[in-house]
Amino acid sequence: MRHLVAVLAAVLLLPLLTAPAAARRDVDFSGAVSMKGCSGSVVRPPGAGPDEPALVMTNGHCVRLMDPGEVVVDAEGGRAFTLLSRDGDETLGTLRADRLLYATMHGTDLALYRLTSTNSEVEALGTRVLELSTTRPGEGADIRVVSGYWREVYACHVDGFVHELREGPWVWHGSMRYTSRCDTRGGTSGSPVVDVSTGRVVAVNNTTNEDGERCTRDNPCEVDAAGAVTVRPGARYGQPVHGLAPCLVGGGRLDLTAAGCALPRPPERR
Repeated sequence: MRHLVAVLAAVLLLPLLTAPAAARRDVDFSGAVSMKGCSGSVVRPPGAGPDEPALVMTNGHCVRLMDPGEVVVDAEGGRAFTLLSRDGDETLGTLRADRLLYATMHGTDLALYRLTSTNSEVEALGTRVLELSTTRPGEGADIRVVSGYWREVYACHVDGFVHELREGPWVWHGSMRYTSRCDTRGGTSGSPVVDVSTGRVVAVNNTTNEDGERCTRDNPCEVDAAGAVTVRPGARYGQPVHGLAPCLVGGGRLDLTAAGCALPRPPERR
């Protein structure tokens, strides 16, 4: 009888034990690209069609160190990217951009290139275009930082979100902080941060407090709503991207006035 009870209990518990595992997704190098000095990923908003131009997301500082307040929209942006195989061991080909749709280090650290290839053409090379999340993950979420430059996947969790992250003259809002297991390094800038539970991109990796300094270049500090400053030596950060997808209105076009678009806009000209 005791054995039967144990068997029944195991059967009843089995769905509870297996459901989370079934919901988890293996995160590999699908969509990952390498570029000069940085990493990036081929991304699409939810519902994007196979024949729409593919997009590469990286950091604004991977375009160049931009002035505080500077926002670039729909500019000339020829650039080449090396597309990796799912296991990261091979190169699938070279992707080329014809436009820099967006770039800034103001409020966030983000850049988006439009490729000459469509989503289906990229996937025909043997990879998968990553979907952008439209929601921010919760604290403790299981994440992966996928670096095409180093061909390395860093595994950790969301440690929290920062009211303001200041690094030299730049200020970023709502930055994601990782737990210490994501020991990222130079070259991981621009890497997609993937939520393991959904397989969607929730942030773009961008900075580390390298030397324990306070609010200097390569040493960002955290500032809360009351203005109190906290320095976390060795802390790694990314910029959430849930406000990006609503700005992408199809056909490789970006509309900063679209409903739900939360990207910083260029300063008004006087």
